[in-house]
Amino acid sequence: MPMSSKPLAGRRILVVEDELMILMLVEDMLAELGCTSITSAATVEQALALIDEKDFDAATLDVNLHGIKSFPIADALIARCVPFMFATGFGAEGVPARYNEQTVLRKPFRYQDVSDQFQRLLNC
Repeated sequence: MPMSSKPLAGRRILVVEDELMILMLVEDMLAELGCTSITSAATVEQALALIDEKDFDAATLDVNLHGIKSFPIADALIARCVPFMFATGFGAEGVPARYNEQTVLRKPFRYQDVSDQFQRLLNC
């Protein structure tokens, strides 16, 4: 893929996902889109610690992490003005109304969905 087609070049992305196969798929997609740094977390606690330690340009959050909702992570990202999207098999119905302004990427998703939504989040 030529450099001009790597719209996320130089970006630092946090991926919060508890399913290893989905995590690997998203990491591969983001790497192909040119992300410089892809950091992953599988729990709310891991993600919150990473948000305190590192700066991110954007994030994607699985709504359900082993039965625990990822909304505390969403709140931490909002407080830091980090754009993010939810990823869930339930679509927008699985996200509380207070997050109506956030993008919801419905699983299963395609490469183009991930590319389009991250570019929209980052105004690429």
